[in-house]
Amino acid sequence: MAACAALPSSLVEYFEGEDFYRCGYCKNESGSRSNGMWAHSMTVQDYQDLVDRGWRRSGKYVYKPVMNQTCCPQYTIRCRSLQFQPSKSQKKVLKKMLKFLAKGEVSKGHCEDEPMEPPLEDAVAGDVAFISKLDVQCDLKKLGDSLKESLEREDKEKGKPVKKEDPKELIQAQERGEWGSGEPSRSVEVRSAPQPGKGADLSKPPCRKAKEIRKERKRLKLMQQNPAGEPTGGQAQRGPKTEPHQPRSLEDLIFESLPENASHKLEFTGFLCTSPLEPENPPNGPDCGYGSFHQQYWLDGKIIAVGVIDILPHCVSSVYLYYDPDYSFLSLGVYSALREIAFTRQLHEKVPQLSYYYMGFYIHSCPKMRYKVGRFQVQVATLLSQGSNRDLGSRDLQGHYRPSDLLCPETYVWVPIEQCLPSLENSKYCRFNQDPEAADEGCSKDPDRLRVFHKKAIVPYGVYRRQQRDPSEDAAVRQYASLVGQACAERMLLFRS
Repeated sequence: MAACAALPSSLVEYFEGEDFYRCGYCKNESGSRSNGMWAHSMTVQDYQDLVDRGWRRSGKYVYKPVMNQTCCPQYTIRCRSLQFQPSKSQKKVLKKMLKFLAKGEVSKGHCEDEPMEPPLEDAVAGDVAFISKLDVQCDLKKLGDSLKESLEREDKEKGKPVKKEDPKELIQAQERGEWGSGEPSRSVEVRSAPQPGKGADLSKPPCRKAKEIRKERKRLKLMQQNPAGEPTGGQAQRGPKTEPHQPRSLEDLIFESLPENASHKLEFTGFLCTSPLEPENPPNGPDCGYGSFHQQYWLDGKIIAVGVIDILPHCVSSVYLYYDPDYSFLSLGVYSALREIAFTRQLHEKVPQLSYYYMGFYIHSCPKMRYKVGRFQVQVATLLSQGSNRDLGSRDLQGHYRPSDLLCPETYVWVPIEQCLPSLENSKYCRFNQDPEAADEGCSKDPDRLRVFHKKAIVPYGVYRRQQRDPSEDAAVRQYASLVGQACAERMLLFRS
């Protein structure tokens, strides 16, 4: 037996989840159930292994939902930060912050009560076709104006009387597909809006894609610059080849330089906070070390938000964020998540194996939590579950924080979320691993090798068990071993009084 002075860092007390309690998601008074343990101390490697088996901490309490019994199953979700590209809505959040810092501008129509995360309507409601139609029509209006000006200029040069056309009619003509394959036409027949039962159905989205519209708009712009239609690519005018436009990276958007006379100054600091995780600073680890940290957001010397994160061997795990509601118009929840993803990528440069951003739990049965994958991905899952082959395009199909994975609750392997959502539409609890022969490779194979801390000494559970006479204790210990897995069971110490 080892003396207590040789104790490793992880020391836990296990609590078997016997009773159901009130669910914080669906508000069912007796629908939620989980198992938990109080972590007096814990190594970052032990906690990394635990979160990869579906555990999560709240302060020093570490818990794991009983997935096949709880009313709202909670699946561990992670973002592959190295492949992450911000969506259009996320870019808007970053640009909104930059405008506020640089010029003090607040986006028009903002609401002081704007939620940190996408609202319920964004998460689960709204018709994809209708949204796509509005987006494309916005481009079509600008396209109609450009084409109208181009045609008027051409007729004027040819001495023809200029006929004033309604841009709406041009848009309607475009919706009817009267402009051929996308090449700008020299003459366009403009017709009035179709009568009921005739012509295009304006309640449906246009068949043209926004990408095609943008290409046509570019051609029209070139046409305006050279209305005679003469080639502009002659030897004398040909310039050096330009590189194709590259989308701005997350880092470019976050760390964009501000003018010297910026209206506001945002500072970002971090420091250790109270946590069961023991700080570690190995030479091959991140400069800040491993452990739990507060990340503070200071605006003009005033703290407006604090995020709590855990830096673990393979990931940055987001714990929670609290913020000043007076600054909710800055969408601080989305902004902080993007900052944390960028921070994960920074840490990866020093620690190659650290490449994931863990977002906590994804609860598909709770609509307000679906922002973690985004509205379009949820709708894709709905359509797939209904056997639909409707084409939604490539627009934000993998969610707000993409690409992301869910943890299989039975085999503890990561599965791309787009493969999981159709199953979740049919059942709240799902096994994501499609291999029926696959099993939990990290399961407890020899509970007797589990380590127990009893009477200030460390003993193998096999030795401890022979000294005890309570058979119910054996069931609880074996349950603990099965939930934490063999590796953690052999490293962590299970406190027994």
